[in-house]
Amino acid sequence: MAIKLIRLTKEYRRHLFEMMDEWKALKPDEHTPWAIFKNDYHDFDYYLANLDLKQPKEGKVPDTVLFAYDEDRDIFVGAVNIRHYLNEGLLATGGHIGDGIRPSERGKGYGNLIVSLALKECRKLGINKVLMTCDKTNIASSRTIINNGGILENEISDGDEVIQRFWIDL
Repeated sequence: MAIKLIRLTKEYRRHLFEMMDEWKALKPDEHTPWAIFKNDYHDFDYYLANLDLKQPKEGKVPDTVLFAYDEDRDIFVGAVNIRHYLNEGLLATGGHIGDGIRPSERGKGYGNLIVSLALKECRKLGINKVLMTCDKTNIASSRTIINNGGILENEISDGDEVIQRFWIDL
């Protein structure tokens, strides 16, 4: 598995479209990580220019979006969104890292690897203690977080969902 996290550039336009088209067709109501779905990728220049949030605004914190690129197969297998610090909402239910695996690539071990790579990026940003959260019913996500050193702090009710909050010391 030759997976690396990369920033989106024009060179990877096709890769983005292939992944997002598949995601929208197979899981149209799923938006994780939210940051890759916040803008219409068909307007690629706008999408690219507005992928990362550089300054805080309207309750959002600066973030970085990276795509999980499989060099051997020349495809995107997922994406991560790293929030540079936590505000009140992220501290409660969002965390530092949002991640998602392309539907056709799930169950192949990419989640553990992508979270591990995202934690290295967090360390580069000076984040020494990372909060990751997931819906209690998402067993695969909780397992991935635990496999990467996550320690369950607590569970919080958020509407009809129960959110698990895990901390990872880097």
